[in-house]
Amino acid sequence: MYKALLKPLFFRLDAEKAHHLVFDNLKRAHAIPGAAALLRRIYDFQYPGLEREVFGLRFRNPVGLAAGLDKNAEFTTELAALGFGFVEIGTVTPRPQPGNPVPRLFRLPQDEALLNRMGFNNEGATAAAERLRHDRPAGIIIGGNIGKNKDTPNEQAANDYVACVEALHAVVDYFVVNVSSPNTPGLRQLQEREPLIRLLQQVQERNATLPVPRPLLLKIAPDLTDTQLDDILLIARETKLSGLVATNTTISREGLQTPAGHVASLGAGGLSGRPLRQRATEVIRYLHRHSQGGLPIIGVGGIHSAADALEKLDAGASLIQLYTGFVYEGPGLIKRINQQLARRQAV
Repeated sequence: MYKALLKPLFFRLDAEKAHHLVFDNLKRAHAIPGAAALLRRIYDFQYPGLEREVFGLRFRNPVGLAAGLDKNAEFTTELAALGFGFVEIGTVTPRPQPGNPVPRLFRLPQDEALLNRMGFNNEGATAAAERLRHDRPAGIIIGGNIGKNKDTPNEQAANDYVACVEALHAVVDYFVVNVSSPNTPGLRQLQEREPLIRLLQQVQERNATLPVPRPLLLKIAPDLTDTQLDDILLIARETKLSGLVATNTTISREGLQTPAGHVASLGAGGLSGRPLRQRATEVIRYLHRHSQGGLPIIGVGGIHSAADALEKLDAGASLIQLYTGFVYEGPGLIKRINQQLARRQAV
């Protein structure tokens, strides 16, 4: 129903307006008596063999929602009913910020891709924490993807990440440090070895003092070289990270079917979707091989089918996340992936 009826309607609208329309109506529908049970009956698929224990947490299945779609923890209950094993909120910053000027989200249908320069638009860490205190679904893992405010100098960035940890630690199960978005000026400079070590060490020091320290992961860009990936692995070991999220959006525009002139007219931003599939898998495979499988990886980038999901898992990912594939394929994709995983285990 989604691809045949709803998607054509939504794709006639501005991408960001369609996003708000979809999720606002999902929340309204979920509030109707019996609707939540119906959604679970249609989309949720449970099978004991799908459970995963990763960085000390028990996931009911390995298919999660990537950060970016539920920035303010507004829809975690509704998303749980669609069958996700975990939901990553954010990116959350300490203070609210509006993000970049609109329009800032664009579809590339020929490539089944999205281009975004949202700029960490969110209501702030305190608002997200308060929402999760009052509305958090049972039986699903919640991750907190954290970043710095746009006007915070890189030299003081660690303070912002620490502030997010302090605000959210009681209501999320793990944290992801996001220094790889291309849409906050200068943010990717924090991926360099020395500033990244300093930042992660400060966050870990604060994390260690909390009543229940949370697993800390790092989200990396797909545009890193092998040498930079080697540095990431050394940094992960040195700062005792629990895992990596590979990958964020790309600044590359290579291999697109959409005419180059049209892509250029849309301006700057990170590209996600099918064009990212191969590179994201290459990064996962490289990290898995060079860490000798010792560092859990959440694989994300270009997952539009069950086969794409299996590719990421076979490359070494412990868990996977959907974003653009969820937009193009609809909620049925979650069930198809989990069913395929169950069939594979049953063979």
